[in-house]
Amino acid sequence: MSNTKLDALLSSLKFNNQGLIPAIAQDSEKDDVLMMAWMSKESIKETFASGRVCYWSRSRQALWKKGETSGQHQELVDFLIDCDRDTVLVKVKQHGVACHTGRRSCFYFSVTENGECIENSDIEIDPKDLYKGNPS
Repeated sequence: MSNTKLDALLSSLKFNNQGLIPAIAQDSEKDDVLMMAWMSKESIKETFASGRVCYWSRSRQALWKKGETSGQHQELVDFLIDCDRDTVLVKVKQHGVACHTGRRSCFYFSVTENGECIENSDIEIDPKDLYKGNPS
């Protein structure tokens, strides 16, 4: 994408007062929602430049290239914008697990009719093996 088109895209998005926009990651093949994170203008630029999804880490106050510490990266397949232009959906090819808990998806709690939260997926990779004490 040309810099002119990317700048126009970024100008059209509605970032919050911290300069961030919510980003939902969805598996492009299985359609399951993997995670929600935040993107900045810089992380969106990096995502389009590299083809690998990059977010903004609020805890580190820095760009966060998904998988940089765990190896569980996301390849960008499609970048969609909602009707209000205040949320993005990144369709990805997920390599490994998406959640820092070692599960495929961050959305692994189901709420029952009586309000109980139950886990609906197993840990696939021990987080200690993913991050060696440095979760992303």
